[in-house]
Amino acid sequence: MLWPQTVRDRIKTGNDREIIHSYPYRSACPSTVWADLISGATDELFFAGFTNYFLWTQVPAFADTVRRKTEAGVRVRFLLGDPEGEVTRQREVIEDAILTVSTRIRITLGELAKLGPLDGLEARYSASGDAVNHVSLSVFRIDSEALVTPHLARLVGHDSPDRFAEHAEELWGRGVPVE
Repeated sequence: MLWPQTVRDRIKTGNDREIIHSYPYRSACPSTVWADLISGATDELFFAGFTNYFLWTQVPAFADTVRRKTEAGVRVRFLLGDPEGEVTRQREVIEDAILTVSTRIRITLGELAKLGPLDGLEARYSASGDAVNHVSLSVFRIDSEALVTPHLARLVGHDSPDRFAEHAEELWGRGVPVE
């Protein structure tokens, strides 16, 4: 969670104080953190995860909350990967998971369709040139706070551990020597 207003109001801020808490996996972040942030939103909910499907399974009454938030004038946006896109297909090969990336995106699309058209609710696919970056970093902004999830090489997004040194070693191992 980055830049929470309560921290900015009470203690020193800056690049050495931006990260408030770290979890080894996105799923290790308590659903109450998500629910509290989302329910407290007054201006904007921006879900820029490649699939975003977990919101409907981890956040209690998520669809009802989205509906209430839009009725209250909160802007709600979903940025998704294209389920038919090349980056999605490449990621599915990498993950080799039964619950595919395109299926997870379609779950979100189905849930959004159930909400029907709502003023203040928007959804877009990443531009094809941006998808390779989007698939590796999810940003969920709730008003002025954010939850950020990096997705490490060769791991299913929701299982990506906070093991950046191992990630760097994996990338190094596949790297090409500089002549």
